[in-house]
Formats: sequence, structure tokens, C-alpha cells
Amino acid sequence: MVIRPAWCVAGSVIAGVIGGCSTPFDAPRDLPRTSVRTIPEDSDPTARSVFRKTGEDDASPEVVLNADSGVDEYVRYALYHSPEVEAAYQRWRAAAERIPQVGALPDPRLVYAHALREVETRTGPQEARVGVEQTLPWPGKLRDREDAASRGARRAWRTFEAARLRVSERVIAGLHELAYLDRAIEIARENVEILRSFEQVLRARYRVGSGSHPELVRAQVELGQVEDRLRRLEAMRPVFVAALNAALNRPSDAEVPSPVRVEGHVASVGSEELLGMARARNPELLALDEEVERQRRLGAAAEKDGLPDLTLGLDYVFTGDAVDPTTPGSGDDPVLIRFGINLPVWREKYDAGVREAIARRLAAAGERLDRANQIEADIERAWFEHTDADRRVRLYERTLIPKAEESLRASLAGFRAGELGFLDLLDTERTLLEFAVAAERARADRGKALARLGTLAGGAIPTHPADDTNRASPETPTQSEVDR
Repeated sequence: MVIRPAWCVAGSVIAGVIGGCSTPFDAPRDLPRTSVRTIPEDSDPTARSVFRKTGEDDASPEVVLNADSGVDEYVRYALYHSPEVEAAYQRWRAAAERIPQVGALPDPRLVYAHALREVETRTGPQEARVGVEQTLPWPGKLRDREDAASRGARRAWRTFEAARLRVSERVIAGLHELAYLDRAIEIARENVEILRSFEQVLRARYRVGSGSHPELVRAQVELGQVEDRLRRLEAMRPVFVAALNAALNRPSDAEVPSPVRVEGHVASVGSEELLGMARARNPELLALDEEVERQRRLGAAAEKDGLPDLTLGLDYVFTGDAVDPTTPGSGDDPVLIRFGINLPVWREKYDAGVREAIARRLAAAGERLDRANQIEADIERAWFEHTDADRRVRLYERTLIPKAEESLRASLAGFRAGELGFLDLLDTERTLLEFAVAAERARADRGKALARLGTLAGGAIPTHPADDTNRASPETPTQSEVDR
């Protein structure tokens, strides 16, 4: 019984599906060795934790966010769920799969020829010919292309590391903004309660004739403005939550427990040390370094394209019996071995390929230099923003807020003694609360600038805890203090 080849293929595929065997349509369950070899030795060790086995639900550790989750948990959740990180990871895998493709020999060719009119020879008619041939590229050509593909995969890995840093920065910045907003809401609510106390006291004094109507109206106007500010801040929170959830790859209305608390940290190194870190490990610069080397390898391969490739062949000729069967060698099938080379005579296209590779390498080198200059400028700016924000935090916490609290206590005493008007007391209270909001704004700016420095430096940088993290709310008068 003869089975057609097509049915053989179909039968093997069906048998594989029924038997549960892997087919060419299955996703690979493990990373190929060629992919693992493209991971630079100095890469971030935490990035290796993204390795997943396709089809295994628990291949990566699951992070559950709750009210006790800190910054690290939010960042880890984002790195395991971010589509930007996943896309960069898959681009690296795709780039790594190019290595075995460009490093393999060309497919051998099988040739069959049937004589429509037999060629009569002394030993018999030649009826058909079958042959196989293999092209061997010029020595070093495949190695250069494989090295170029390896450099391309290493560049994709560096891009993947840069994506991880960008997502981490987005999450940290979003948490700092939410922490600032939650504290601003708390301060606004405290201000509302204080102004309501003031308004009640002034209303009571006005009823007994010891208070003035303009002061009561001013308190009511101020209360309305602060209540409007509180409503605006509360309405802004879903916007900030949506921005954070976008970095976490969660629904925009997913809950983020309130209030958000973020511990403050201050960089322990200066801008010069940060510039050195960036030059050594910034993934964007390292990716461009790999691109320069990739184009250098492609240039070497382009030069070898102008050299001939060797082709080896083997032919088998089917020969019938001779007219005279007694002829020596009658019906013998000859076997031929063939050697050939291509003739790269059209030199302009090969020379153009070399010039193209040189131009691309110079372009990558120029892009690398420009990016390095921009990163240095960004580090200087982020360093200024970080140190300036830390200066403002210390200024508010150690000088302005204590002075404002002291001024408020003095104003409150003068108001109770009738030596100071309500408007002066109101200005002092407003100043204290504005200082408190400004201090929280400076804390958020300090944390965001620190996250930016980490991204530019290519990873975590040395820090120490800020001494103002657990700062209590500014002292504000209660209704009984105002009434006394």
C-alpha cells in the first residue's frame, strides 16, 4: 500500500495532537541557550526574574497590593504586569532568535532533471539526473552576522532594562503625587474645621454684640474658599489614581488605599558620582554602545559579501543499457562531483553595503554622544531639583513652620485679649497651613527627583532616610482655645 507524503504529514500532526506531543505551533516552554547567552553579565540581577515558562500560571511570583503595601510592592507589581516591560522583554526574545537564523548555512539544494530526449552515450542513454549542492559562505561571513545579531539581542536586553527603570520611576512618582495629595486633603480638612470654629465663635460674639459683622463675613468667605479647595483636591484624587493604575496595568478605577504614605529618602552621593554611575550603567547608553558594535560587525560582514562563496555539488546520472549490451560499462550510472564559486563582479553594490554600514555606525555613535550629553544635563537638573526640594523641606520643617506656630500662638493670645483683630489671626493661620502644604509639595518633589536620578544613573543609588518622614501635623488651635 502506498501512502502519499501529504497524508504522512497530516497523520504525524494529528498523532501529535492526540498524543499531547509538542508541535511547531506550541510556544517554547524554556528560553533557548542562545537567548540566555545574550544577557550581559553586568545586567540587573532582578531583571532575570522575568523569565517565564509559557503556559505556567504560577511561573512568576504574584504580588497582592493592599493597605500595607509599600513602594517596593507597588514597583514589583508593575514590573510583572506592565505591558511596556512585557513588550520590551518579547522584543529581546525576538532579537535573540535571530542569532541561529543568521548563523546557519544556506539550505542545501536538491536538483532533479529528467531528459525529455535521452542523451545517447557509448555506455547507454542518460535518462535522468539527481544532484545535491551546498553553498559555503566565505570564512568569517556567518560569524560576523551572528556576532551582529548577538549585539542586537544585547541591545534589546538593555532596552528592556531601560523600560523597567522607566516603569519603576512612573510608579514611584505616582505614589509621591498621591501621598502629597492625601496630605493636602488632610490639611485642607483641618483648615475647614478650624475656620468653622472661627466662624462659630465670631457668630456667637456677633449675637451678643461683641463681634463685628465684617469679621464674620470674612470668616465665612474664607471658609467657602477653603471648602472649595478641599472639594477640588478630593476630585483630583481619581485622576492621580488613574495615572498610577496605568503604570500598574490595572483598571483606572482600581482602589488605592488612602492615605498613601511614602518614606522619604535623600541621596548620599553627589552629582559627580551620579554622572559616573550613568556613564557606566545607564541602559540607554549601553544599548547604543551595543548598536555601535552591531554596525561594526555588519560592516565586516558587508566587506566579506564581496568575496566569493564556494558551492559543492554531487550528481548522480541514471543511465540505461547500451545498444550493444557487451559494451564495457554498459548501463553504469556515473557520479559527478562539482565545485563552483559565485563571481561578485558588480562591485558597486558591495561597496555601497560597506558605506551603508559605516554611515549607520557613525550615526549610532553620534546618537550615543548626544544621548550621553542629554543624560548628564538631566542628572544635573534632577540633582538640583532633589537637593533644592530637600532644602525646602528642612527650611519649612525646622524654621518656617515652627516660627508660624509660634506666631499663631501669639496671635491667638492677642485675639483672646482683644489686642489683635480676627483678620490678623486668620492671616497667621492661613500662613501656617500654606507652609504645611508647601512642605508636603517639597517632599513629593524630592522623592520624584530621586526616582528620576535612579533612572538616569541606571539603577538604585545610595540614599539615607530623611529625618522628616514622621513629622506631625502643624499645631492648630481648637475651638475651645479660640473661645477662651
